[in-house]
This record gives sequence, structure tokens and C-alpha cells, in this order.
Amino acid sequence: VQLAESGGGLVQPGGSLRLSCAASGFTFRNVVMNWDRQAPGKQREWVASISSAGGITNYAEAVKGRFTISRDNDKNTVFLQMNSLKPEDTAVYYCRWGPNYRGQGTQVTVSS
Repeated sequence: VQLAESGGGLVQPGGSLRLSCAASGFTFRNVVMNWDRQAPGKQREWVASISSAGGITNYAEAVKGRFTISRDNDKNTVFLQMNSLKPEDTAVYYCRWGPNYRGQGTQVTVSS
């Protein structure tokens, strides 16, 4: 199993970023995918989930209305569109399959 996140960076408050996660080594189209994040000095927290076909999504309250999770099952990729970013969104973002498989993460820093 391999999960590789990309798309992080430095952005000003109110800005946007789109994260991607390329998956391989398992039947991507059959599984729920998730995004988590871990801010400095804090525990990792769940951010969003998407069903196998993409029709059902769920979000943490802190990001609801600002973030959108989506997927492309033909390309084995899951995305996280992040709008109206706030400094408190600063974290390493991870995509995850199940309880145990996650990538190395991509750093998102929201700062002026």
C-alpha cells in the first residue's frame, strides 16, 4: 500500500489550496478514504471522509463549509479542496485508508 500526498504549501489567511493523494497497492475504488491532520503540539485529528463511489462525504465541524473532499477512481486519487483557510488550519495533512494506512503527509501553513 502506498499513499502519497502533495499540494501543500504556504498560503495567506483566506486563501485556498488543493491537496492530492495518489494511492496504489489496493483496490482504491472499493474503499472509504479519509483526510486527517496534525497541528504542532496537538494530536492527529480526522478532517473528512468520502465513500467508495464518492456520493457520501463527511466533515469535521472545524472545516465544514470550507473544505471539500472528492475522488477520481479512474486515477486512484483523492483530493481535499481547502478554501477560506485560517491560521488554525496549519498542520501536516495526511490521507488515510482504514485505521492504519496513511501517507507521509504534506505541510500546510496558513500565515500572513
